[in-house]
Amino acid sequence: MALLPGTLSRAGPLSSDILDLQVTEHGPQARVVTVVGEIDALTGPELNAFLIAQLVVAQLVVVNLDGVRFLSSAGLRALFEANEFATREDRDFRLVCNSQTANWALEVTGLREHFTFIDNVPRRAALAHGRSGMKRGPTESSQ
Repeated sequence: MALLPGTLSRAGPLSSDILDLQVTEHGPQARVVTVVGEIDALTGPELNAFLIAQLVVAQLVVVNLDGVRFLSSAGLRALFEANEFATREDRDFRLVCNSQTANWALEVTGLREHFTFIDNVPRRAALAHGRSGMKRGPTESSQ
């Protein structure tokens, strides 16, 4: 399935029962991607392509993982690769992660320290002006 950044408000055929991906634009340079469902070997590549497509068109991408019920190693890889892409392309990639399942997976694998987290999805105005209350890993406090 080819994903074109200009057409991505919802993901393709896997979205119905297993994984739902939605994006909300917050000005020309910011996107919030809401992830609901299970991220596994089947849906991980879809998530990765969706996130990369958003990072191509926006300076800041916030991924809301609060609705994640299952996060496999393929899902962790999708998030990690999107984060690495953001770093290479000088983009900002943030996670909102209040899902016990997603937090556990990030913690036990040691990957949590590689991401920047924010407590909740910022209001539209905060995103549009680049204020997102960032913290890195589990120990840093919000700015």
